[in-house]
Amino acid sequence: MVEHRLIEKVIGVIGKDAQRIKAGGAVDVLFIERAIDFIRTYTDRCHHGKEEGILFRELAKKPLTADLEKTMRELEEQHVMSRQTVAKIEEATQKYQKGDQSAMADIARFMENLAIFYPKHIEREEKSFFFPCMKYFSETEMETMLNEFIQFDQNLLHEKYKELYVDLMKH
Repeated sequence: MVEHRLIEKVIGVIGKDAQRIKAGGAVDVLFIERAIDFIRTYTDRCHHGKEEGILFRELAKKPLTADLEKTMRELEEQHVMSRQTVAKIEEATQKYQKGDQSAMADIARFMENLAIFYPKHIEREEKSFFFPCMKYFSETEMETMLNEFIQFDQNLLHEKYKELYVDLMKH
């Protein structure tokens, strides 16, 4: 949940930028590229990666209630929707960079969609999912998952910069 607090802050800034664009402000491509990097790396690969790859994997082994199973599937679907929205922001930004001024409205709309979506998504995870799910784990299981989360984070940094190296070599 600590990660949620940073995600909320960045998403809030993204929402403000969407409003600024809607009010006629210029598109700050560097801001958008950095926001996309944050969402893809921190929010999706790091945070959602731990949820989907570790927590959800371990929960799938437990006799969850039908409601919790349904919520877990819906949360995964929302993660996919977030990825799709980020791809739309990137696509609209590329169109804008090629001179398509009409893409500004799409950029602002998709950024605003994320700003509206994430607070609700986070609230649902925290209030309706995470706490009820914790009762399915022993202290030892929770500690094991926490250690796996830490290892996941450490590996992610190396993975990101190995990918950067590969991209740099293409030039």
